[in-house]
Amino acid sequence: MKFINYLKSIENVSIYPMISFALFGGVFIFVLIYVWKASNQYINQAKQIPLNDEK
Repeated sequence: MKFINYLKSIENVSIYPMISFALFGGVFIFVLIYVWKASNQYINQAKQIPLNDEK
């Protein structure tokens, strides 16, 4: 049996792509707002992390 036949047998399977899209969109918007609102001091500090030799 092909994989598509398993999907056809699941009731209301069409809702899963919409849920996935909504979750992805929500996380994307959250990260976008978080980065937009981040202070310049925090961004400059984060930029310097790879250059520091502190352990």
